[in-house]
Amino acid sequence: MKTDSEAKLLRIFISNTDKFKHSLLSETLVFAARRYGLSGATVLRGSMGFGSSSVVHSMKFWVISEKLPVVVEIIDEAVKIDKFLAIVLPWFDKIPTGCLITSEKVQVVLYKKGRPKSLLNL
Repeated sequence: MKTDSEAKLLRIFISNTDKFKHSLLSETLVFAARRYGLSGATVLRGSMGFGSSSVVHSMKFWVISEKLPVVVEIIDEAVKIDKFLAIVLPWFDKIPTGCLITSEKVQVVLYKKGRPKSLLNL
């Protein structure tokens, strides 16, 4: 992905408890994005929300394992996003929970790779 280029933002709205093949769906999506060479992925945890079920879920300090909304965001070139989406879209037919997937064009203002941290530089 290049700075000052047009790219595509993929957003996947799921729950923090959603699973795919015995693993958290959000983690599975992030590791798949890395495996397929996408530029990066971010998981954002919401404190409150509702989806297709219209049930409102909110964070309560006394409940540790509360079901909360999660958004997985991935930005890369449109071709790469479309290929990735073709791979993962069938996964959502296999999970019993609801979800929402959106995509939109975005302008990359700055994309700068960082140096990997070594144990000697900590």
